[in-house]
Order: sequence, then structure tokens, then C-alpha cells
Amino acid sequence: MSKYWSDFVHGLEPYVPGEQPKMDKLVKLNTNEHPLGPSPKVIEAIRAEADDRLRLYPDPDSSQLKQAIADYYSNQGYGIKRSQVFVGNGSDEVLAHLFMAFFKQDEPLLFPDITYSFYKVYCGLYQIDYQPVPLDDALGIAVDDYLEGDKPRPNGGIIFPNPNAPTGKLLPLSEIERLLQANTESLVVIDEAYIDFAGNPGQGDATAIALVNRYPNLLVTQTLSKSRSLAGLRIGLAVGDEALIDGLNRIKDSFNSYPLDRLAIAAGVAAFEDQEWFEKGCEQVIGQREWLNEQLAQRGFESLPSAANFLFTRHEKHSGAELAQGLREQGIIVRHFGKPERIADYLRITVGTPEQNQALIAALDGLIAKLKTES
Repeated sequence: MSKYWSDFVHGLEPYVPGEQPKMDKLVKLNTNEHPLGPSPKVIEAIRAEADDRLRLYPDPDSSQLKQAIADYYSNQGYGIKRSQVFVGNGSDEVLAHLFMAFFKQDEPLLFPDITYSFYKVYCGLYQIDYQPVPLDDALGIAVDDYLEGDKPRPNGGIIFPNPNAPTGKLLPLSEIERLLQANTESLVVIDEAYIDFAGNPGQGDATAIALVNRYPNLLVTQTLSKSRSLAGLRIGLAVGDEALIDGLNRIKDSFNSYPLDRLAIAAGVAAFEDQEWFEKGCEQVIGQREWLNEQLAQRGFESLPSAANFLFTRHEKHSGAELAQGLREQGIIVRHFGKPERIADYLRITVGTPEQNQALIAALDGLIAKLKTES
């Protein structure tokens, strides 16, 4: 705190990211990083770019990466052009730009009450009015709650992750399309950080990018941090109507014309081109997610159906807080939010390597036995 802070800065409530602890021999299952490293072709691309050209500015349009993204989704039959793609320094930056570009409206922005907590932070930063929409009793997003009969609730925009975070629950494309058909006068943003762990790996059959050419008010955001194992590089993207992308570019070029460096652009292109590595990684995570879900169920846990690279789970007898602390004492870090009260007993557990997942289960066996004797 400083006397030089403005009143505005005093009033901000910043986003709190998942802990990045500096501990040896840690089983880190709290921030949804991919258990498999990036494609070897990504590493080769970075090395090839790390030469004297680093003295030069990167392409401000990141056109090579945009083309790789457009080609990837066009190959899946969605007809995406480069002019429909926007890229930024992580999907959080992309979200920050779109909040500023599209959500300062007369009506409140709508998003779930239990969701990615950065949405509320951006509303505070940009002074955007918002109205949380409660999840249903099963902690799912219900499209009818964003509508009044066959008409949209008054809104200055709608945004939610799909799969939602931290629940991991997936809203079918048919429901997203129903929302778009009813809500035509304001922007709908589908935040797809985890979409590649839903549907069939490499087929793109769950993404709302399939709908962007039919609905000009749809914008889809994604990240290379999760399914493409590039959390350390910070690459995010958006796909939508050309007019929406033009609006994002106006914000970007008023803020930072060079958001992606040469290494990130080269790595992103290589990541989209190595389809085999990408599919292998997604399949490994999905398989381990199902194994972990079964193991937890055998030990008294109830997990929400997940289409992400994590499980949102609670134990029938023990609180989330005591389980998180007990695991931490054994060198295993999971995410416990604590608030709001509806999810206070839930843990969000990242799907790790087979070895990490087995270590988690072994630690839980000992911890649950210990808690049972103490009760």
C-alpha cells in the first residue's frame, strides 16, 4: 500500500492465481497444468527461432500463428479464416481485451455465480456492471436461467467457461446454440480453456467454434496452456466474426501492438501442427481422469461429471479443508476454494501423471484412515 495509490487502485480486488509453491518432490495437482510436456517439435521451433533475429520486433499481427489456427479449424470443417482469429499473451489477456471492447453496456454482464473468478475482477477493473446467475442444484449452467421464456434476460453480454471452472461440467453445443438463437442483441463469449478434454481428442466436436459462422455475436476463447502443454509460454486466442476480431485488434493496438514474441509465435505454430502429440496428450489425460474418478468413488468421494483435465470432488464424511491440509502435509497440493459455501467441501484435483495420481490415492488412503481413527 502506498500513499500514491489512487482511490481506484485501493478499491480493486485482484485475482488470486493457484499457488505455485517452491517445494522439492512436490506432487502439484492444483493449477491444471498438463502432465505431459509440450511436443518435441515445439522445443525444436523455439530453438530454431532463438538466434540473432531476437533483436527484431516480432510480427505484430502474429499472422503465421493465426493462419495455423485457422487451418486447424478449417480442416475440421468449420471454414475459419485468418481474419477471424485473434491471439494474445495468454487467454487472460484476450479476455481482458474483450471485456473492455464489448462489455461496457447499459445492462449488466451475466455470468455464473460459481465460475472463473477473473470475470468479477475484470468487471471491477473496467467498472462493468455485472449480475451473477446461480448454477442449478447440480452445479450446472442452465440456459433457461439466462432467458425469460423465449427471450433473453436484459443483459450487456453473457460469458461463461465451457467446460465450466471449477466444476468441469460441459454444456452441450445444442444448449449454447439455443442461447444464441434467443440472445441476438448482445455478445456471447464461450471461454473454452478445457474444451480439448471434452469430446473426441483432435476432432473438435465439442467446441463452439463450430457455430461462429452462423452467429455473428459469438466469440470463442481458448488457450494453449492446458491441452497443448504451453502454460509457461502464455498464448491465448479468440475466434469469431471478423467485426468482433477488428474490435479486439483496436483494443490490442491501443495497449500493446506486440503481445506475442518470436518464440511464442513459433511454438504456437508447431503446437497446432503436431496433431499426433496433441491427441496423445489429450487421450492420456482423459484416460487418467476416468481412472482417478473411479478410485476416488471407491473411497467415498462424489465427483461432478468432468469434461476438463481436473475433477471437482468432495468426500462423504470429511471436509475439503481438512483433506487439502492433510494432503499438503504429505507434499501433495490440490486446490481448495472454501467459498462460496456451496462448494466449501469440494476439492479441485488436476489430473496428473499416472505416478502422481497413484501417489494421490495412496496419500488419501492413509489420510482417510487417520481421520477415521481420530473421529
